[in-house]
Amino acid sequence: MARRIDVTGTGGVRLAAWEFGDPPKTDPAKEHDGRLGVLLLHGLMGRASHWASTARWLSERHRAVALDQRGHGRSDKPAQAAFTREAYVDDAEAALEQLGLAPAVLIGHAMGALTAWQLAAKRPDLVSGLIICDMRASALGAASQREWSDWFKSWPVPFATLADVRKWFGEDDPWVERPNPARGEFYAEVMHECEDGWRPVFVPDQMLRSRETWVYDAHWEELTQVQCPTLVVRGLDGELGRAEAQEMVRVLPRGEYAEVSDAGHLVHYDQPEGWRGAIEPFLDAVRTG
Repeated sequence: MARRIDVTGTGGVRLAAWEFGDPPKTDPAKEHDGRLGVLLLHGLMGRASHWASTARWLSERHRAVALDQRGHGRSDKPAQAAFTREAYVDDAEAALEQLGLAPAVLIGHAMGALTAWQLAAKRPDLVSGLIICDMRASALGAASQREWSDWFKSWPVPFATLADVRKWFGEDDPWVERPNPARGEFYAEVMHECEDGWRPVFVPDQMLRSRETWVYDAHWEELTQVQCPTLVVRGLDGELGRAEAQEMVRVLPRGEYAEVSDAGHLVHYDQPEGWRGAIEPFLDAVRTG
């Protein structure tokens, strides 16, 4: 089970954080009882529960908290809220401080990974280690944003059943090259039942606003400013290519590289055992320091 803890993000946005495992026996702001504090940051359209399998095994040895970022999951989705890079980074910073996790290991997938390395560059005192999962440092460009806008419009919402959600995102979506049940499950997890059927828990326009703040810019410079040990992980068939991943490792002051076979973009979700095998040795090394 996960225990919900409310966090106040920048601009007063209420964020839902989810702690896996038993709560600390002492004041979490003062000590970790020898455990690492770990903050898990999902990607665009994701939610904290996508980290459930990772967080469960992490909680056996560490204090693991997953954050529903603004506009996602159970966190607030104010129509006029900021969805800038600065807002996401400030939210993660607030979460670390309010939860008493720091200095923590940040584990981020896709957009969450970018938030993680930007925070590590901004506040090195709060971050003891960093894991970047399948996120590019290069700019994606305007064409990518237009493609995403068209893709959202193609969704056959509302879906009649969750089975329809799984089938469309796992098989029928034009972006799916071959059947991918894990992808179907991933998207089923971000749907909720409405009067007319199943719709996403997020607002697509807010996702596009979130995305436009990073698709037009490259983020190599922030990588050079990350001083903590950093592991760059990619799925063999993911969105982050091997050459770019290895260049990211090269520019990171303390970068390492790992690759998970038989995995696509959703590395931690569709290949949980391979993902664990890739990151657990790194976490052990950070812990023993």
